[in-house]
Amino acid sequence: MKYVALPDDTMRRLSFYLAMEEYIARHISEPDCFFMWQVQPSVIFGRNQLIENEVNLDFCKKHNIQTYRRKSGGGCVYADMNNVMFSYVTKDDSVGFTFNRYLNMVVAVLQKMGVDARATGRNDVMIGDRKVSGNAFYRLPGASIVHGTMLYDTDMVNMVGAITPAGDKLLSKGVESVRQRIALLKDYTAMGLEEFKAFVRQNLCNGTLPLTASDVEGIGEIEQEYLLPRFIYGKNPRYTLVRRRRIADVGELEARIEMKNGVIKDINLVGDYFLTGELDGQLLRKLRDVPLDAGSIARALPARIDDVVMNLSKDDFVALLVDDR
Repeated sequence: MKYVALPDDTMRRLSFYLAMEEYIARHISEPDCFFMWQVQPSVIFGRNQLIENEVNLDFCKKHNIQTYRRKSGGGCVYADMNNVMFSYVTKDDSVGFTFNRYLNMVVAVLQKMGVDARATGRNDVMIGDRKVSGNAFYRLPGASIVHGTMLYDTDMVNMVGAITPAGDKLLSKGVESVRQRIALLKDYTAMGLEEFKAFVRQNLCNGTLPLTASDVEGIGEIEQEYLLPRFIYGKNPRYTLVRRRRIADVGELEARIEMKNGVIKDINLVGDYFLTGELDGQLLRKLRDVPLDAGSIARALPARIDDVVMNLSKDDFVALLVDDR
């Protein structure tokens, strides 16, 4: 696997590195690529999330924290210069295999450092019962992209304040609660952050692929999409019903349904789930003009939908829509 290196150390926005992943996937022929990056305080939320549900915009504005949307699923995360972000781009388009391989690579590096890490759940790397890394993925034609956080250290007040709706009175309690659920790698190793990054690069990569100024220009062109307000804020269609449910190994799902005379006219599915297929074409479009009852919905859907939403069963999806608890 090659380490992709930029031609200079310019400080860039988070959106640049998301675009860099895409550029590598579309224009670099190397079968497996990896790079690490750090950003000024930023929040990055998932492809299928609503910014108003996930981000405390007032807190972010007050504390100069930037907000970005990515094209992968999963939940909202905070990043700053005290942690490091990993990006893995591969020509293998088998999502499940690629995701598991990446998680196992990260775990193996941490274990080689002497850290008792393990992969668990949908997308996490844990040290004991605390999360040190969360990860997400998406596919492009002929390539897969996996990216995630590595919590070496971080500003806990910014993390909690930026991605929860809690007011100031609840912030200190929130920090204490979150601190009990996450691991900071600095507490488990004597390596400094730069030493850790060098160790990861040495143990994951066997060479360097340097980018040129022309490549940086191409990345900048892709980046413009990530900066468009319609991409960051998304569309918020009309709805008359909201159905919410957390489903084990799938995530938090929220169906927003526009109804007329007992029939679904439009539907949107938001949350921190992972897409493995085409949501509208393979799933949501089939529900338009279908009565909102379990039998009609079940008949309209394909037999399996876990090839569209990772780990989601047809029965669980039907139960979500009809609120059958």
